[in-house]
Amino acid sequence: MVRREIAGDAAAIRTVVGTAFARPVEQDLLPAEVTLVDELRASAAWIPALSLVATTAAGEIIGQVLCTRAAVDLSPVLAFGPLSVRPDHQRRGVGHALMHAMLGAADALGEPLVGLLGDPGYYSRFGFRPSDACGITAPQPAWGAHFQIRTLTAHGPSPRGRFSYPEAFDSV
Repeated sequence: MVRREIAGDAAAIRTVVGTAFARPVEQDLLPAEVTLVDELRASAAWIPALSLVATTAAGEIIGQVLCTRAAVDLSPVLAFGPLSVRPDHQRRGVGHALMHAMLGAADALGEPLVGLLGDPGYYSRFGFRPSDACGITAPQPAWGAHFQIRTLTAHGPSPRGRFSYPEAFDSV
């Protein structure tokens, strides 16, 4: 089941994000993505309706995804991520369900587009395209095709320009 994050979910989300992004050689270190989610939650970029969790039938949180406020030049858009699924539930459709739920929720809120940095081989299946195909410049030119955009129903002939992530992403 996928639902919105509610009060009291933060600790379980930290655990999911931490295990999803743990690096074998750094088992004792807190992954940067955990701090990123904490900082985003405390920032003006936070959109409570766009922090979703996946749960088991018993209600245990096994995945999380979020979108936060970003901009293309001065136009408000969404920044995607991170997408986190507990390792023992990966490759079972949890990430897929979270992606579709997030895109549907963002679309229902009238958002124009979502930007992300990720694997084009994975995210293209959800309609993401290289940002330059949409007239949007990646925050870092070196990201190339890995910086992608998914336009939503409210997308019109604009926005076009440079994508800016929320400030919390600068620490990752």
